[in-house]
Amino acid sequence: MMPNSNFLRIKIACLLMLASATLSLAQVASKQNKAESTPLRQTIDKAVQESWKKEKIKAEGKCDDSTFLRRVYLDLLGTIPSYDEAKKFLADQDEKKRDKLIERLLNDAQFSQHQTTLWDLTLFGRNPPNQDATRNRTLFKQWLGEKFTKNEPFDIWVRDLILAEQEGSALYYAQFNNKPEDLTESFSRIFLGTQIQCARCHDHPFTELLQKDFYGMTGFFVRLVVMDQGTSGSGEKQLKKFKIGEKNSGEVLFSGNQKELKPGKKGEPVKPKFLSGAPLEEPALPANYKEPEFKSGTKSMPKPQFSRKEKLAQWATAPSNPFFAKAAVNRIWSQFMGRGIVHPIDNFGTDNKPTLPDLLDTLTEQFIAHQFDTKWLIREIVSSETYQLGSKGENKESLPKHFERARIRPLSAEEILTVMKVAGGDPEQKSEGSTGEYFRRYFGEPTNGLGDFQGSLSEHLFLNNSSNVRAFINRKKGNLADTINLSKEPWEQRIDQMFLSVLTRLPKDSERAKFASYLQSEPKSENLVEEAIWVLMNMSEFRFNH
Repeated sequence: MMPNSNFLRIKIACLLMLASATLSLAQVASKQNKAESTPLRQTIDKAVQESWKKEKIKAEGKCDDSTFLRRVYLDLLGTIPSYDEAKKFLADQDEKKRDKLIERLLNDAQFSQHQTTLWDLTLFGRNPPNQDATRNRTLFKQWLGEKFTKNEPFDIWVRDLILAEQEGSALYYAQFNNKPEDLTESFSRIFLGTQIQCARCHDHPFTELLQKDFYGMTGFFVRLVVMDQGTSGSGEKQLKKFKIGEKNSGEVLFSGNQKELKPGKKGEPVKPKFLSGAPLEEPALPANYKEPEFKSGTKSMPKPQFSRKEKLAQWATAPSNPFFAKAAVNRIWSQFMGRGIVHPIDNFGTDNKPTLPDLLDTLTEQFIAHQFDTKWLIREIVSSETYQLGSKGENKESLPKHFERARIRPLSAEEILTVMKVAGGDPEQKSEGSTGEYFRRYFGEPTNGLGDFQGSLSEHLFLNNSSNVRAFINRKKGNLADTINLSKEPWEQRIDQMFLSVLTRLPKDSERAKFASYLQSEPKSENLVEEAIWVLMNMSEFRFNH
């Protein structure tokens, strides 16, 4: 029996609809896969370039190889390339040489050392409290350095920092010397991107943060006890060891705004409360509970029946936390771009909007999707066209918020010290005596955090006159001054070597001619070579990352 024509038409129509639906789903899936496969660096460039069009901004073009070489070395390793490294890179004709260099530097041991230095300064500052405990942070730096060497995910090492159970990690807590309010301010600023200190004495005037929010966060730290575990060594090499204990009792007492406090008023206990979240629920203690004693020198800390510290670690580093990952990517972005998408980087709030909110959201989502892989995120940022822009441009704003040009950034004290060693041709030279301390004193705070360079007269006098600086310049076997003086090459080639060694670029024709005239003005060139290197190290160009 032949099926009727209407049935056939319906069947054919259904088959066509099914085929069409299948095709549409395949197309959607294809688009999704394509979007997921798009490198983050391209997403960065697209978002930034769209903001230029919207704001009618004329952006700077791609930086030259010399600028890129110096910039990426400073940003990834905290130093500049040697003469041989610079010469090899600039002569390389491979179109992929920048990507290859980025990969090599990310896998260099000095990358983890530089990250350790940056985060040590973030966590402790230039002059941390409790100087007696924090003067020598060798154990902490060793602990943190291992995290970066292993490329441990950002959320994992921060969790371990909060738990403070591994050797060396407790020093972050120790610097606050059992002052939970100070710890609250530091932790919220660094890892949650929130300036919560204004709510310490009153409700925040510019955000929705209340004083109870501040003391709710303080509740996670109020039961912690910093226990001294003794010392080893002496003098500058003295190491102090600490362990963190956690009591089962103890509360923050809150009595309202400071101006309303009355003498002797203790206030009401405040439950620990996650920032902009719910209070922590914890079980009641047994009626016959007795708090264990915490004694200095105790090898193992008694475990609490309920750990607020562990709950904080879980909440703080969770992918669902609305602050943690976003604050992290903004801080990392700022490290390489000169300013955050939210600026200042530790001031997320309703009154301080991001300049590129969609990009910030994408960076956050991708960072979480890649299991908080810091090295991956850094690779994508420095591989972007945005990072590799020139630094001149028409916009003279100190911190271009749409990233239309690279920010010219002053070098830190640590970078200047390391760069002088490499530029002088003696990267293995040890900082003897008080050299490192001198550099931190004069170059420790090069910026006010808002983009304005705060150079001082003392800096210039130090660079011009200090024997600590001359130590990197004066001739000794194998260094730059010695190599230049012993060379039989024409002066023009030797001058090229000096410029590449110190400034990571070749001289202009006019510069080469002036230096050649000067270096040949006297029969003996030894002192003249030292003075020429000194001039290059005192140029403003040397003092900055371009």
